[in-house]
Amino acid sequence: MSNELAFLPFTKPTIDEDMIAAVADVMRSGWLTSGPKVQELEAKLSELFGGRPVRTFNSGTCTMEIALRIAGIGPGDEVITTPNSWVATANVIIEVGATPVFADIDPKTHNIDLNKLEAAITPRTKAVIPVHMCGLPCDMDHLYAIAEKYKLRVIEDAAQAIGSTWKGKRIGSFGDFASFSFQVNKNIMTGEGGCLVLNNAEEARLAEKYRLQGVSRQGLDGIDVDVLGGKYNMTDMAAAIGLGQLKRLEEFNGKRKALAQHYFDTFGADFEALSGAELPVADFENSNWHMFHVVLPENVNRGDFMQKMLDVKIGLGYHYRAIHLFTLYRERGFKEGMFPVAERVGKQIVTLPLFPSMTNADVERVVSAVKSCLL
Repeated sequence: MSNELAFLPFTKPTIDEDMIAAVADVMRSGWLTSGPKVQELEAKLSELFGGRPVRTFNSGTCTMEIALRIAGIGPGDEVITTPNSWVATANVIIEVGATPVFADIDPKTHNIDLNKLEAAITPRTKAVIPVHMCGLPCDMDHLYAIAEKYKLRVIEDAAQAIGSTWKGKRIGSFGDFASFSFQVNKNIMTGEGGCLVLNNAEEARLAEKYRLQGVSRQGLDGIDVDVLGGKYNMTDMAAAIGLGQLKRLEEFNGKRKALAQHYFDTFGADFEALSGAELPVADFENSNWHMFHVVLPENVNRGDFMQKMLDVKIGLGYHYRAIHLFTLYRERGFKEGMFPVAERVGKQIVTLPLFPSMTNADVERVVSAVKSCLL
């Protein structure tokens, strides 16, 4: 038997036999697109979020776009968000015809700096899209105090935050809109998919229209279209996976938390001082530990570092390059130097492996390899 170590990816979904069987049952039923499983998943998610209305979609991107549309955001409006996110967070603002405005990030949490957010508000500002980076929530008290002061809608990009909490309350169970992703690397997944937590039945009905061509039906043969919708519905096959994943949410998040704690223990209290690297905020109360980030020292080339880790069969990610430095956003007037914290973090951040089926030995292997590169 070979003693050669297997490749360790930075993320990997946990799929059990019950989930596989559930998808097979859906396929045998003949009802493959949106149907009873979607309705069941929405009901279970509503329970998770304290009874608030929830609608599922085929991505966690369209959820944010639809929230903006429900809020009436469009041309002439500004929406403030963070430059430290997947580009979808800003793209949806452009999609609805509004103007994206960025505020720099906090150097420790990597979430939007709420003081800089407030400073960016103008008379045209109508909404804010904060991101709960790696499942670590923004300061929700401060965020919603700003929103109330300036009468702003909040669309929480909670793509990474299912199961995260703020002062004992589950993210999504309070506040304004909350958008979650079920893409394959998230804490629970449907392959591709997402959900939007809404405020009332009227918003939920409008969300249903936007996700399926603006259609509403009455009786057996009554149909109308009164808004411009798209094709964003979730399939029953995806929902079947989601139901199986949702049953294991607390288990998955508990394992992630334990692995994250082992990362800190294995790196040791002196790692940052010795290496010049930065570890994440050690929040074991609110975060669901979606990812474990390390910001490399300025003198380390990230590409070279990632290659050295790959040479020992450890896969890394980087989340994220600063959005405003992409060509699409440079063409809108954004420039290097505008958001220096996000730029520094975006240039030097790496995502270490973290997923429920990992072992403590895997963590120790990763830490040993990181230290051999940096110390």
